[in-house]
Amino acid sequence: MSSSASKAVNGGISFWYADDGLPVPREPLPGDASADVVVVGGGYTGLWTAYYLKKAAPFLRVTVLEQKFCGYGASGRNGGWLYNGIAGRDRYAKLHGREAAVRLQQAMNDTVDEVVRVAAEEGVEADIHQGGVLEVAYTPAQLARLKAFHAHELAYGEKDRELYGAKETAERIRVADAVGSAWTPHGARLHPVKLVKGLAAAVEALGVTIHEQTPVTEIRPQHAVTPYGTVRAPYILRCTEGFTANLKGQKRTWLPMNSSMIATEPLTAEQWAEIGWEGRETLGDMAHAYMYAQRTADDRIALGGRGVPYRFGSRTDNDGRTQQATVDALYEILVRFFPSLTGVRVAHAWSGVLGVPRDWCATVTLDRSTGLGWAGGYVGSGVATTNLAARTLRDLVRQDSGQAGATDLTTLPWVNHRVRKWEPEPFRWIGVHGMYATYRTADRRELTTRSPESSRLAQLADRVSGRH
Repeated sequence: MSSSASKAVNGGISFWYADDGLPVPREPLPGDASADVVVVGGGYTGLWTAYYLKKAAPFLRVTVLEQKFCGYGASGRNGGWLYNGIAGRDRYAKLHGREAAVRLQQAMNDTVDEVVRVAAEEGVEADIHQGGVLEVAYTPAQLARLKAFHAHELAYGEKDRELYGAKETAERIRVADAVGSAWTPHGARLHPVKLVKGLAAAVEALGVTIHEQTPVTEIRPQHAVTPYGTVRAPYILRCTEGFTANLKGQKRTWLPMNSSMIATEPLTAEQWAEIGWEGRETLGDMAHAYMYAQRTADDRIALGGRGVPYRFGSRTDNDGRTQQATVDALYEILVRFFPSLTGVRVAHAWSGVLGVPRDWCATVTLDRSTGLGWAGGYVGSGVATTNLAARTLRDLVRQDSGQAGATDLTTLPWVNHRVRKWEPEPFRWIGVHGMYATYRTADRRELTTRSPESSRLAQLADRVSGRH
Protein backbone atom coordinates (compact mmCIF):
# COMPACT_ATOMS: atom_id res chain seq x y z
CA MET A 1 0.00 0.00 0.00
CA SER A 2 1.35 3.43 -0.91
CA SER A 3 1.45 5.84 2.03
CA SER A 4 0.75 8.62 -0.47
CA ALA A 5 -2.56 6.95 -1.36
CA SER A 6 -3.54 5.57 2.05
CA LYS A 7 -3.82 9.03 3.63
CA ALA A 8 -6.45 10.25 1.17
CA VAL A 9 -9.86 11.42 2.30
CA ASN A 10 -12.13 8.56 1.26
CA GLY A 11 -15.77 9.19 0.37
CA GLY A 12 -17.67 12.28 1.42
CA ILE A 13 -19.52 12.01 -1.92
CA SER A 14 -16.58 13.24 -4.04
CA PHE A 15 -13.59 15.55 -4.23
CA TRP A 16 -15.76 17.92 -6.26
CA TYR A 17 -18.03 18.48 -3.23
CA ALA A 18 -15.06 18.80 -0.90
CA ASP A 19 -13.78 21.50 -3.24
CA ASP A 20 -17.04 23.40 -3.82
CA GLY A 21 -19.03 22.56 -0.69
CA LEU A 22 -22.17 20.53 -0.08
CA PRO A 23 -25.40 22.31 -1.05
CA VAL A 24 -28.01 23.54 1.39
CA PRO A 25 -30.77 20.92 1.04
CA ARG A 26 -34.07 21.93 -0.48
CA GLU A 27 -37.34 21.08 1.24
CA PRO A 28 -38.88 17.63 0.78
CA LEU A 29 -42.31 17.12 -0.77
CA PRO A 30 -44.87 18.44 1.75
CA GLY A 31 -47.66 16.08 0.69
CA ASP A 32 -49.75 14.98 -2.28
CA ALA A 33 -49.36 17.26 -5.28
CA SER A 34 -49.97 17.54 -9.00
CA ALA A 35 -47.95 18.73 -11.98
CA ASP A 36 -47.87 18.55 -15.76
CA VAL A 37 -44.55 16.70 -15.78
CA VAL A 38 -42.76 14.93 -12.92
CA VAL A 39 -39.04 14.32 -13.32
CA VAL A 40 -37.68 11.62 -11.01
CA GLY A 41 -34.01 12.25 -10.30
CA GLY A 42 -32.09 15.48 -9.77
CA GLY A 43 -28.94 14.69 -11.71
CA TYR A 44 -27.90 15.98 -15.10
CA THR A 45 -30.62 14.10 -17.01
CA GLY A 46 -33.43 15.29 -14.78
CA LEU A 47 -32.25 18.87 -14.48
CA TRP A 48 -31.53 19.26 -18.19
CA THR A 49 -34.96 17.78 -18.97
CA ALA A 50 -36.69 20.21 -16.63
CA TYR A 51 -34.63 23.08 -18.06
CA TYR A 52 -35.49 22.41 -21.70
CA LEU A 53 -39.15 21.65 -21.00
CA LYS A 54 -39.60 24.90 -19.12
CA LYS A 55 -37.70 26.93 -21.73
CA ALA A 56 -39.84 25.48 -24.52
CA ALA A 57 -43.17 25.72 -22.67
CA PRO A 58 -43.01 28.13 -19.69
CA PHE A 59 -46.62 27.36 -18.77
CA LEU A 60 -45.78 23.74 -17.87
CA ARG A 61 -45.81 22.84 -14.18
CA VAL A 62 -42.62 20.79 -13.83
CA THR A 63 -41.63 19.11 -10.56
CA VAL A 64 -38.30 17.40 -9.88
CA LEU A 65 -38.14 14.78 -7.11
CA GLU A 66 -34.67 13.86 -5.79
CA GLN A 67 -33.93 11.26 -3.11
CA LYS A 68 -30.91 13.07 -1.56
CA PHE A 69 -29.83 16.34 -3.17
CA CYS A 70 -29.32 17.39 -6.78
CA GLY A 71 -26.06 15.92 -8.02
CA TYR A 72 -25.70 13.31 -5.28
CA GLY A 73 -25.19 10.52 -7.81
CA ALA A 74 -22.97 10.30 -10.87
CA SER A 75 -23.56 13.95 -11.77
CA GLY A 76 -21.56 15.01 -8.74
CA ARG A 77 -18.90 12.29 -8.86
CA ASN A 78 -17.86 11.82 -12.49
CA GLY A 79 -14.54 12.59 -14.15
CA GLY A 80 -15.66 15.86 -15.72
CA TRP A 81 -15.42 14.56 -19.29
CA LEU A 82 -17.80 16.54 -21.50
CA TYR A 83 -17.23 14.63 -24.74
CA ASN A 84 -18.96 13.15 -27.77
CA GLY A 85 -18.90 9.45 -26.92
CA ILE A 86 -22.20 7.59 -26.83
CA ALA A 87 -22.94 4.03 -25.74
CA GLY A 88 -24.41 1.66 -28.32
CA ARG A 89 -23.67 3.50 -31.57
CA ASP A 90 -22.45 0.41 -33.44
CA ARG A 91 -25.48 -1.60 -32.39
CA TYR A 92 -27.75 1.20 -33.60
CA ALA A 93 -25.93 1.15 -36.93
CA LYS A 94 -26.73 -2.56 -37.24
CA LEU A 95 -30.37 -2.08 -36.23
CA HIS A 96 -31.18 1.13 -38.11
CA GLY A 97 -28.46 1.60 -40.71
CA ARG A 98 -25.22 3.54 -40.87
CA GLU A 99 -26.87 6.86 -41.77
CA ALA A 100 -29.02 6.81 -38.61
CA ALA A 101 -25.97 6.14 -36.44
CA VAL A 102 -24.04 8.93 -38.16
CA ARG A 103 -26.90 11.32 -37.32
CA LEU A 104 -26.70 10.20 -33.70
CA GLN A 105 -22.96 10.82 -33.62
CA GLN A 106 -23.33 14.26 -35.20
CA ALA A 107 -25.93 15.12 -32.57
CA MET A 108 -23.42 14.13 -29.89
CA ASN A 109 -20.68 16.24 -31.49
CA ASP A 110 -23.04 19.23 -31.40
CA THR A 111 -24.07 18.48 -27.81
CA VAL A 112 -20.62 19.35 -26.45
CA ASP A 113 -21.01 22.86 -27.85
CA GLU A 114 -24.61 23.04 -26.61
CA VAL A 115 -23.59 22.42 -23.00
CA VAL A 116 -20.86 25.04 -23.25
CA ARG A 117 -23.32 27.49 -24.80
CA VAL A 118 -26.02 27.05 -22.16
CA ALA A 119 -23.52 27.25 -19.30
CA ALA A 120 -22.30 30.60 -20.65
CA GLU A 121 -25.84 31.86 -21.27
CA GLU A 122 -26.99 30.94 -17.75
CA GLY A 123 -23.83 32.24 -16.07
CA VAL A 124 -22.78 28.80 -14.83
CA GLU A 125 -19.06 28.90 -13.99
CA ALA A 126 -18.02 25.25 -14.20
CA ASP A 127 -14.29 25.49 -15.01
CA ILE A 128 -15.03 24.47 -18.60
CA HIS A 129 -12.00 24.26 -20.88
CA GLN A 130 -12.42 22.96 -24.43
CA GLY A 131 -9.12 21.18 -24.92
CA GLY A 132 -10.57 18.12 -26.63
CA VAL A 133 -9.97 14.47 -25.74
CA LEU A 134 -6.61 12.70 -26.06
CA GLU A 135 -6.60 8.89 -25.89
CA VAL A 136 -3.19 7.25 -25.69
CA ALA A 137 -1.73 3.82 -26.46
CA TYR A 138 1.31 2.40 -24.63
CA THR A 139 1.47 -1.19 -25.94
CA PRO A 140 1.53 -2.56 -29.50
CA ALA A 141 -1.94 -4.06 -29.06
CA GLN A 142 -3.30 -0.76 -27.77
CA LEU A 143 -1.77 1.05 -30.75
CA ALA A 144 -3.50 -1.33 -33.15
CA ARG A 145 -6.83 -0.72 -31.36
CA LEU A 146 -6.18 3.03 -31.37
CA LYS A 147 -5.67 3.12 -35.13
CA ALA A 148 -8.77 1.01 -35.67
CA PHE A 149 -10.75 3.24 -33.31
CA HIS A 150 -9.55 6.36 -35.12
CA ALA A 151 -10.59 4.95 -38.50
CA HIS A 152 -13.94 3.90 -37.04
CA GLU A 153 -14.65 7.43 -35.81
CA LEU A 154 -13.76 8.88 -39.21
CA ALA A 155 -16.26 6.48 -40.76
CA TYR A 156 -18.98 7.98 -38.53
CA GLY A 157 -18.30 11.44 -39.95
CA GLU A 158 -15.87 12.90 -37.43
CA LYS A 159 -13.49 14.49 -39.93
CA ASP A 160 -11.69 16.86 -37.56
CA ARG A 161 -9.94 14.30 -35.35
CA GLU A 162 -6.17 13.67 -35.50
CA LEU A 163 -3.87 10.67 -35.10
CA TYR A 164 -0.43 11.17 -33.49
CA GLY A 165 2.74 9.18 -33.16
CA ALA A 166 4.94 8.98 -30.07
CA LYS A 167 6.66 12.35 -30.62
CA GLU A 168 3.45 14.30 -31.27
CA THR A 169 1.79 12.63 -28.27
CA ALA A 170 4.66 13.69 -25.99
CA GLU A 171 4.34 17.27 -27.25
CA ARG A 172 0.84 17.30 -25.75
CA ILE A 173 1.19 15.08 -22.66
CA ARG A 174 4.27 13.08 -21.71
CA VAL A 175 2.74 9.72 -20.79
CA ALA A 176 5.44 7.13 -20.09
CA ASP A 177 5.96 4.68 -22.96
CA ALA A 178 3.16 6.20 -25.06
CA VAL A 179 3.56 5.06 -28.66
CA GLY A 180 0.64 6.98 -30.14
CA SER A 181 -2.61 8.79 -29.48
CA ALA A 182 -5.78 10.08 -31.10
CA TRP A 183 -7.29 13.50 -30.42
CA THR A 184 -10.75 14.91 -31.05
CA PRO A 185 -11.77 18.53 -30.53
CA HIS A 186 -15.25 17.42 -29.40
CA GLY A 187 -14.48 17.40 -25.70
CA ALA A 188 -13.96 19.62 -22.68
CA ARG A 189 -12.92 19.40 -19.08
CA LEU A 190 -15.29 20.68 -16.44
CA HIS A 191 -16.03 20.68 -12.71
CA PRO A 192 -19.05 18.35 -12.35
CA VAL A 193 -20.46 19.84 -9.14
CA LYS A 194 -20.22 23.44 -10.31
CA LEU A 195 -22.19 22.42 -13.40
CA VAL A 196 -24.91 20.55 -11.50
CA LYS A 197 -25.30 23.31 -8.88
CA GLY A 198 -25.51 25.97 -11.57
CA LEU A 199 -27.99 23.95 -13.57
CA ALA A 200 -30.22 23.39 -10.53
CA ALA A 201 -30.22 27.13 -9.81
CA ALA A 202 -31.07 27.92 -13.44
CA VAL A 203 -33.95 25.42 -13.37
CA GLU A 204 -35.40 26.94 -10.21
CA ALA A 205 -35.08 30.43 -11.68
CA LEU A 206 -37.29 29.28 -14.55
CA GLY A 207 -40.00 28.25 -12.08
CA VAL A 208 -39.40 24.52 -11.78
CA THR A 209 -40.21 23.04 -8.36
CA ILE A 210 -37.42 20.88 -6.87
CA HIS A 211 -38.06 18.69 -3.85
CA GLU A 212 -34.94 17.09 -2.37
CA GLN A 213 -34.73 14.48 0.42
CA THR A 214 -37.71 12.87 -1.34
CA PRO A 215 -37.06 9.30 -2.51
CA VAL A 216 -39.45 7.98 -5.12
CA THR A 217 -40.25 4.38 -4.24
CA GLU A 218 -42.55 3.53 -7.13
CA ILE A 219 -43.39 4.91 -10.55
CA ARG A 220 -46.62 3.99 -12.27
CA PRO A 221 -48.73 5.75 -14.92
CA GLN A 222 -49.50 9.30 -13.77
CA HIS A 223 -48.11 8.62 -10.27
CA ALA A 224 -44.74 9.15 -8.58
CA VAL A 225 -45.01 7.64 -5.11
CA THR A 226 -42.87 8.89 -2.20
CA PRO A 227 -43.00 8.43 1.61
CA TYR A 228 -44.32 12.00 1.88
CA GLY A 229 -47.09 11.80 -0.67
CA THR A 230 -47.82 11.10 -4.32
CA VAL A 231 -47.32 13.52 -7.18
CA ARG A 232 -49.74 13.00 -10.06
CA ALA A 233 -48.99 14.12 -13.59
CA PRO A 234 -49.72 13.05 -17.18
CA TYR A 235 -45.99 12.47 -17.70
CA ILE A 236 -43.63 10.76 -15.26
CA LEU A 237 -40.03 10.77 -16.50
CA ARG A 238 -37.49 8.44 -14.87
CA CYS A 239 -34.00 9.97 -14.84
CA THR A 240 -32.32 7.83 -12.19
CA GLU A 241 -29.40 6.21 -14.09
CA GLY A 242 -27.28 4.09 -11.69
CA PHE A 243 -29.91 4.28 -8.93
CA THR A 244 -32.72 2.84 -11.08
CA ALA A 245 -32.51 -0.55 -9.35
CA ASN A 246 -33.83 1.07 -6.14
CA LEU A 247 -37.24 1.58 -7.73
CA LYS A 248 -39.99 -1.00 -7.39
CA GLY A 249 -39.91 -3.40 -10.34
CA GLN A 250 -36.63 -2.03 -11.74
CA LYS A 251 -34.08 -4.28 -9.99
CA ARG A 252 -32.76 -5.80 -13.22
CA THR A 253 -33.38 -2.91 -15.62
CA TRP A 254 -29.96 -1.22 -15.52
CA LEU A 255 -26.96 -2.55 -13.69
CA PRO A 256 -25.28 -0.04 -11.30
CA MET A 257 -21.64 -0.29 -12.39
CA ASN A 258 -19.05 1.15 -10.02
CA SER A 259 -16.38 3.58 -11.08
CA SER A 260 -13.83 5.10 -8.72
CA MET A 261 -11.59 8.15 -8.75
CA ILE A 262 -8.66 9.81 -7.01
CA ALA A 263 -7.58 13.44 -7.01
CA THR A 264 -4.00 14.43 -6.22
CA GLU A 265 -2.84 17.42 -4.28
CA PRO A 266 -2.16 20.45 -6.55
CA LEU A 267 1.01 19.85 -8.52
CA THR A 268 3.87 22.32 -8.65
CA ALA A 269 4.94 24.27 -11.72
CA GLU A 270 8.03 22.05 -11.91
CA GLN A 271 5.91 18.89 -11.91
CA TRP A 272 3.71 20.24 -14.68
CA ALA A 273 6.79 21.19 -16.70
CA GLU A 274 7.81 17.54 -16.56
CA ILE A 275 4.37 16.28 -17.61
CA GLY A 276 3.27 18.90 -20.12
CA TRP A 277 -0.52 18.87 -20.52
CA GLU A 278 -0.67 22.60 -21.29
CA GLY A 279 -3.75 22.04 -23.47
CA ARG A 280 -5.71 20.56 -20.54
CA GLU A 281 -7.16 17.83 -22.74
CA THR A 282 -9.15 15.11 -21.04
CA LEU A 283 -6.97 11.99 -21.06
CA GLY A 284 -7.86 8.35 -21.62
CA ASP A 285 -6.20 5.16 -22.79
CA MET A 286 -6.91 2.12 -24.95
CA ALA A 287 -6.71 -0.51 -22.20
CA HIS A 288 -9.63 -2.92 -21.90
CA ALA A 289 -10.11 -1.77 -18.29
CA TYR A 290 -9.57 1.82 -19.28
CA MET A 291 -8.71 4.91 -17.27
CA TYR A 292 -9.86 8.54 -17.61
CA ALA A 293 -8.31 11.71 -16.23
CA GLN A 294 -8.32 15.48 -16.32
CA ARG A 295 -6.09 18.35 -15.25
CA THR A 296 -8.31 20.35 -12.91
CA ALA A 297 -8.64 24.11 -12.81
CA ASP A 298 -6.51 24.18 -9.62
CA ASP A 299 -3.79 21.97 -11.19
CA ARG A 300 -4.54 18.58 -9.68
CA ILE A 301 -4.88 15.34 -11.61
CA ALA A 302 -8.26 13.68 -11.16
CA LEU A 303 -8.05 10.09 -12.42
CA GLY A 304 -10.57 7.28 -12.52
CA GLY A 305 -11.17 3.68 -13.51
CA ARG A 306 -12.84 0.47 -12.42
CA GLY A 307 -12.33 -0.82 -8.92
CA VAL A 308 -14.77 -3.42 -7.64
CA PRO A 309 -17.05 -3.24 -10.68
CA TYR A 310 -20.35 -4.27 -9.11
CA ARG A 311 -21.90 -4.90 -5.69
CA PHE A 312 -24.07 -7.98 -5.21
CA GLY A 313 -27.80 -7.33 -5.52
CA SER A 314 -27.33 -4.02 -7.37
CA ARG A 315 -26.37 -2.26 -4.15
CA THR A 316 -24.82 1.20 -4.28
CA ASP A 317 -22.02 2.72 -2.23
CA ASN A 318 -22.12 4.56 1.09
CA ASP A 319 -21.67 8.25 0.19
CA GLY A 320 -18.83 7.58 -2.21
CA ARG A 321 -16.48 5.55 -0.05
CA THR A 322 -14.32 3.11 -2.03
CA GLN A 323 -12.00 0.22 -1.17
CA GLN A 324 -8.38 0.96 -0.32
CA ALA A 325 -7.27 -1.63 -2.87
CA THR A 326 -9.03 0.43 -5.55
CA VAL A 327 -7.33 3.62 -4.35
CA ASP A 328 -3.97 1.87 -4.55
CA ALA A 329 -4.71 0.52 -8.03
CA LEU A 330 -5.61 3.99 -9.33
CA TYR A 331 -2.46 5.41 -7.76
CA GLU A 332 -0.44 2.75 -9.60
CA ILE A 333 -2.01 3.90 -12.88
CA LEU A 334 -1.10 7.50 -12.04
CA VAL A 335 2.59 6.75 -11.45
CA ARG A 336 2.75 4.35 -14.41
CA PHE A 337 1.57 7.18 -16.64
CA PHE A 338 3.72 9.80 -14.90
CA PRO A 339 6.67 8.19 -13.05
CA SER A 340 7.92 11.60 -11.93
CA LEU A 341 4.85 11.83 -9.66
CA THR A 342 5.92 8.86 -7.52
CA GLY A 343 5.32 9.97 -3.95
CA VAL A 344 2.78 12.69 -4.80
CA ARG A 345 -0.03 12.78 -2.25
CA VAL A 346 -3.56 11.66 -3.13
CA ALA A 347 -5.90 14.16 -1.51
CA HIS A 348 -9.23 12.44 -2.10
CA ALA A 349 -10.72 9.13 -3.28
CA TRP A 350 -14.34 8.32 -4.04
CA SER A 351 -16.67 6.17 -6.11
CA GLY A 352 -20.09 6.22 -7.75
CA VAL A 353 -22.37 4.17 -9.97
CA LEU A 354 -23.31 4.47 -13.62
CA GLY A 355 -26.20 2.80 -15.41
CA VAL A 356 -25.52 -0.14 -17.75
CA PRO A 357 -28.30 -1.71 -19.85
CA ARG A 358 -27.94 -5.37 -20.80
CA ASP A 359 -26.96 -4.48 -24.38
CA TRP A 360 -24.80 -1.48 -23.29
CA CYS A 361 -26.94 0.97 -25.32
CA ALA A 362 -27.99 4.40 -24.06
CA THR A 363 -31.68 5.04 -24.68
CA VAL A 364 -34.47 7.63 -24.54
CA THR A 365 -38.07 6.42 -24.38
CA LEU A 366 -41.59 7.78 -23.97
CA ASP A 367 -44.44 5.27 -23.77
CA ARG A 368 -47.32 7.19 -25.29
CA SER A 369 -49.90 4.76 -23.87
CA THR A 370 -48.87 5.41 -20.25
CA GLY A 371 -47.04 8.74 -20.21
CA LEU A 372 -44.02 7.03 -18.65
CA GLY A 373 -40.64 8.04 -20.01
CA TRP A 374 -37.02 7.45 -19.21
CA ALA A 375 -33.51 8.21 -20.37
CA GLY A 376 -30.17 6.77 -19.38
CA GLY A 377 -27.91 3.77 -19.62
CA TYR A 378 -25.01 6.03 -20.56
CA VAL A 379 -22.34 3.50 -19.52
CA GLY A 380 -20.06 6.26 -18.24
CA SER A 381 -20.50 8.78 -21.06
CA GLY A 382 -23.27 10.78 -19.43
CA VAL A 383 -21.87 14.27 -18.92
CA ALA A 384 -22.75 15.24 -22.50
CA THR A 385 -25.22 12.47 -23.36
CA THR A 386 -27.59 13.59 -20.60
CA ASN A 387 -28.05 16.87 -22.42
CA LEU A 388 -28.96 15.24 -25.72
CA ALA A 389 -31.25 12.82 -23.88
CA ALA A 390 -33.01 15.68 -22.11
CA ARG A 391 -33.63 17.62 -25.31
CA THR A 392 -34.97 14.42 -26.86
CA LEU A 393 -37.32 13.80 -23.91
CA ARG A 394 -38.52 17.41 -24.23
CA ASP A 395 -39.36 16.88 -27.90
CA LEU A 396 -41.07 13.54 -27.24
CA VAL A 397 -43.30 15.06 -24.54
CA ARG A 398 -44.16 18.06 -26.70
CA GLN A 399 -44.91 15.82 -29.67
CA ASP A 400 -47.14 13.54 -27.59
CA SER A 401 -49.03 16.44 -26.02
CA GLY A 402 -49.64 18.08 -29.39
CA GLN A 403 -47.41 21.07 -28.72
CA ALA A 404 -45.04 20.21 -31.57
CA GLY A 405 -44.41 17.67 -34.30
CA ALA A 406 -41.59 15.23 -34.86
CA THR A 407 -38.09 16.68 -34.78
CA ASP A 408 -34.62 15.55 -35.82
CA LEU A 409 -34.10 14.37 -32.24
CA THR A 410 -37.26 12.27 -31.97
CA THR A 411 -36.18 10.25 -35.02
CA LEU A 412 -32.71 9.37 -33.72
CA PRO A 413 -32.12 5.60 -33.52
CA TRP A 414 -31.84 5.42 -29.73
CA VAL A 415 -35.42 6.63 -29.27
CA ASN A 416 -37.80 4.00 -27.85
CA HIS A 417 -35.14 1.29 -27.90
CA ARG A 418 -36.07 -1.66 -25.67
CA VAL A 419 -33.70 -4.24 -24.19
CA ARG A 420 -34.04 -7.35 -22.04
CA LYS A 421 -33.32 -7.25 -18.34
CA TRP A 422 -30.12 -8.37 -16.63
CA GLU A 423 -29.87 -11.90 -15.30
CA PRO A 424 -30.94 -12.56 -11.69
CA GLU A 425 -28.35 -13.02 -8.95
CA PRO A 426 -25.91 -14.64 -8.51
CA PHE A 427 -25.42 -14.81 -12.29
CA ARG A 428 -25.32 -11.00 -12.58
CA TRP A 429 -22.54 -10.69 -10.00
CA ILE A 430 -20.55 -13.64 -11.36
CA GLY A 431 -20.80 -12.36 -14.93
CA VAL A 432 -19.72 -8.78 -14.26
CA HIS A 433 -16.83 -9.71 -11.96
CA GLY A 434 -15.70 -12.38 -14.38
CA MET A 435 -15.80 -9.92 -17.27
CA TYR A 436 -13.58 -7.34 -15.57
CA ALA A 437 -11.21 -9.95 -14.21
CA THR A 438 -10.79 -11.09 -17.80
CA TYR A 439 -10.18 -7.54 -19.03
CA ARG A 440 -7.49 -6.98 -16.40
CA THR A 441 -5.81 -10.26 -17.28
CA ALA A 442 -5.90 -9.27 -20.95
CA ASP A 443 -4.29 -5.90 -20.17
CA ARG A 444 -1.50 -7.57 -18.17
CA ARG A 445 -0.81 -10.02 -20.99
CA GLU A 446 -0.61 -7.22 -23.54
CA LEU A 447 1.89 -5.38 -21.34
CA THR A 448 4.14 -8.39 -20.91
CA THR A 449 3.95 -10.02 -24.36
CA ARG A 450 4.12 -6.77 -26.38
CA SER A 451 2.11 -8.53 -29.08
CA PRO A 452 0.31 -6.25 -31.56
CA GLU A 453 -2.75 -8.50 -31.37
CA SER A 454 -5.53 -7.67 -28.93
CA SER A 455 -5.96 -10.37 -26.32
CA ARG A 456 -8.50 -13.00 -27.31
CA LEU A 457 -9.59 -13.04 -23.67
CA ALA A 458 -10.90 -9.48 -24.01
CA GLN A 459 -12.64 -10.32 -27.27
CA LEU A 460 -14.36 -13.25 -25.56
CA ALA A 461 -15.42 -11.04 -22.62
CA ASP A 462 -16.88 -8.51 -25.07
CA ARG A 463 -18.99 -11.15 -26.77
CA VAL A 464 -20.21 -12.76 -23.57
CA SER A 465 -21.07 -9.45 -21.91
CA GLY A 466 -23.01 -8.14 -24.89
CA ARG A 467 -20.81 -5.05 -25.25
CA HIS A 468 -20.15 -5.74 -28.95
